[in-house]
Amino acid sequence: MPADRWRFVRIGLIVAYGLAYAYSFRRNGIIIDRVSVAVSTSILLVLGHVGRPWYRWRQLTIALSLYSAMWLAYDETRGAADRLGMPLQVESVRNIDRVLFLGADPTVWLQRRLYAPDVVRWYDVAASVVYATHFVIPVAVIVVLWLSDRHQWVRFMSRFATALLVACVSFVLLPTAPPWMAAGGDRRIRLDALPPVVRPTARGWSHLGLGSFETTWETGRDWANRIAALPSLHAAFSLMVVVFFFPFIRGWWMRGALLLFPIAMGVSLVYLGEHYVADVLAGWVIVGVAFAGWARIERRVRLRRSARSRRALPPLGRDGTETAGTVVAKS
Repeated sequence: MPADRWRFVRIGLIVAYGLAYAYSFRRNGIIIDRVSVAVSTSILLVLGHVGRPWYRWRQLTIALSLYSAMWLAYDETRGAADRLGMPLQVESVRNIDRVLFLGADPTVWLQRRLYAPDVVRWYDVAASVVYATHFVIPVAVIVVLWLSDRHQWVRFMSRFATALLVACVSFVLLPTAPPWMAAGGDRRIRLDALPPVVRPTARGWSHLGLGSFETTWETGRDWANRIAALPSLHAAFSLMVVVFFFPFIRGWWMRGALLLFPIAMGVSLVYLGEHYVADVLAGWVIVGVAFAGWARIERRVRLRRSARSRRALPPLGRDGTETAGTVVAKS
């Protein structure tokens, strides 16, 4: 293989990008709106292709187009339910949680026991950090897999896009108010399906001295689909990353540590008032459906290719040699 003279150039550019992102994070907070995420991801992938052959740039152009189209479809769900006249789900999802927890509302229960208006505890910080990983880890996985292993990238993106598609359909057909909204936290949609709860999603970052994150989060959530609670994509993508890499991890303690991540995400979402437990479970279910469906498709493709390869091979006799009808070239 010829030496890759651009390798260290790409590494330097990616390191510079990482430092610039860290500076921007410290100054402006995390990037959470879809357009900015798509742009920042595109820049990172472009830097990772400096010096690559032109066919790799063609592949990148197609991939980025599909990636952007995927998130454009997600953004189009905002307001689609209103245009179609779909009713807002408020009591239905709340009642599912009450059935699961014997009449209790998990968000209300957790906040009454754990939340203190004047004190930021360690779990408030942990909840804010875990919540924010949704805007970093899935994107980082997509970029790393694209640059390192195209086959695994295709496997991951097929599952990722399937889960997102199912979620988008649900957002349109079943627009759902999250707990903070159901408790009357939205000025435009007045609801009282829950006792008062707070939405302390960014307070942990402020406690760490990163108040800019709270400002960015407040701005970014205004562009988000506020009634896209069912299923929870935070819960879905945190589990998806863990399940995808689980077969590659050796050691029971590392696997156990991995499994704590989606659990921590689920608890954080409920405590922060962002989702019901039913939303979290629905997110996990669509991940299971996506993985099961694509595993079945991939198995069929492997069997079909294996059968085609066997048909292409010359027939063998009982002694393992080619049969008489096979033409063998001789020197």
